[in-house]
Amino acid sequence: MNIDPADPPLLAVLKGEYRHPAPLWLMRQAGRYLPEYRALRAEKGGFLELVYDSDAAAEITLQPIRRFGLDGAILFSDILIVPHAIGQTLTFGPGEGPQLSPALIGADWRTLEPAPHYLTRIYETVAKVRAQLDPSVTMLGFAGSPWTVATYMVAGHGSKDHAETRQLAYQDPQAFQELIDKIVAVTVEYLSGQIEAGAQAIQLFDSWAGSLSPAQFEQWIIAPNAAITSQLKARHPDTPVIGFPKGAGAKLVAYATETGVDAVGLDETLDPEWANAVLPKGMPVQGNLDPLALMAGGPALVSAVERIRKAFAGRPHVFNLGHGIGQFTPIDHVETLVELVRRPL
Repeated sequence: MNIDPADPPLLAVLKGEYRHPAPLWLMRQAGRYLPEYRALRAEKGGFLELVYDSDAAAEITLQPIRRFGLDGAILFSDILIVPHAIGQTLTFGPGEGPQLSPALIGADWRTLEPAPHYLTRIYETVAKVRAQLDPSVTMLGFAGSPWTVATYMVAGHGSKDHAETRQLAYQDPQAFQELIDKIVAVTVEYLSGQIEAGAQAIQLFDSWAGSLSPAQFEQWIIAPNAAITSQLKARHPDTPVIGFPKGAGAKLVAYATETGVDAVGLDETLDPEWANAVLPKGMPVQGNLDPLALMAGGPALVSAVERIRKAFAGRPHVFNLGHGIGQFTPIDHVETLVELVRRPL
């Protein structure tokens, strides 16, 4: 992958260049822990209304950049935009998680009426953010990975063990493969559209990768993510792809070597020293501070940051959390984190 001298630090690291100190962004950094986000949401309405209002979504994406001076701006959106575009109805009720209807456990996705205009609104947000970003900040787009998206589409909502989706994958693998293939196809178009609108790197979120057996992991995690990555690389060879298979554990090595992603995100359950030892030499990594350590602050935060930084010294590393930042994370703890990450080792 070509590294341009003009590339911002985060983009250069994702392309394989070592930088010290490591560039920093936080998953879910554009969101409800920020008072300016809460004020805008109170003014504009519900979550989905914000996502599809490109001016509001661009403003939310930029809020943590203005406040903390982070190295990456992650698009404010949701992983369920893809099923919305495929044709399911998407709602977010007050105090509830997302709801998709009809749930595919009792319906056929092929009967849904596609709604690709929902994707266009996201591209507008990307373009507006990129136009306002300082060139030193990398614009990050994202999508949910097919398995994680499918768990919501099949059940119609989130679940703890994804039993309905796992059972469907066992009972009717051909039908489930067709659903996965559809998600792959729409995701490739969606991410390609984000890149064309200005995204400089993208992340694939497989938030529920940890719920699968090894054989299912190969079939429903590695294979679809490899398909997305290869198709994106054919269109956009110089756009890095970050793969984040949360809960992968020891299967992370196979994911890193078989999917074709440029960088891997590590959740907080992984030992950073182990990851550094087993992952391909020189492969960029991202992570993996426990969001609860950030919430706790104090000595726990200091020691956790130091351990991660030391573990990845010499490897291209993007400092991040092991999952999304918590709603009740104190602002001053984030400020402390930025200071800690940017200190010389």
